[in-house]
Amino acid sequence: MRRFLGVAFVVVYLFPVYWMVSASVKRPADLASVQLVPHSPSFDTWTSRILSDPRVLRYVLNSVIVASGTMVLTLALGIPAAYALARLPLRGKPVLMLMMLSSLMFPAIMLATPLFVVFSRLGLTDSYLGLILADTTLALPYSIVLLRPAFAAVPREFGEAALIDGCSAFGVFWRIVVPLVLPGIATVAVLAFLWGWGDLVFALTLASEDSMRPVTTGLWGFFGATTSDWAGAMAFSTVAMLPPLVVFLVSQRLVISGVAAGGTKG
Repeated sequence: MRRFLGVAFVVVYLFPVYWMVSASVKRPADLASVQLVPHSPSFDTWTSRILSDPRVLRYVLNSVIVASGTMVLTLALGIPAAYALARLPLRGKPVLMLMMLSSLMFPAIMLATPLFVVFSRLGLTDSYLGLILADTTLALPYSIVLLRPAFAAVPREFGEAALIDGCSAFGVFWRIVVPLVLPGIATVAVLAFLWGWGDLVFALTLASEDSMRPVTTGLWGFFGATTSDWAGAMAFSTVAMLPPLVVFLVSQRLVISGVAAGGTKG
């Protein structure tokens, strides 16, 4: 029974993905009909709207750069911050953690206008750095909240033994503690990448040039005031789905163990 329910859940969960891929090879006349399997599949949309359009590759490349930059910056700031909040004798830890948790409640639309004003004066609009910094403002608090319990769960005796053997404080952090919380770090890395990949609000407000648009705003090119290219939109969405899917498949074991550890350790 459990196996049947698991298979049913997977089928229901993956059906929209299958529908998206199948719609990308349907003819325009068949899009409005309910066909689980395309009767006469056609790859004209792929050849005319996706593979031959250089803007599609530009949009995907922009998203890869922004998402990767968001992941790297989130890890560079979140790992030492979470370690300090978990292991170092700092004053005001409850207040800092409350601020981190409170920031998770703020939607991106609340930060879009202030960031646009600040970034416009700093010359960071229509730039990769501006998009990366904007996405990191939302991904960083979540990474700290997720990594802090992982660092706190590492026994302090490990670090004390390393210090006695002559290891420096930074060596304890980098050589002893970080490898033990690698699943949690992998989880944060994947989530930060997905955060940067799926952002729409900051992409709309901070990237007005077509050459800087990521996949989330590039999808709009398939819809106009009077027409909608649904087959092209589905094909483009299929392309946009592949990079985050590859990232998750490569790191799925670490991500699953990291989520489990974050839910059971404190």
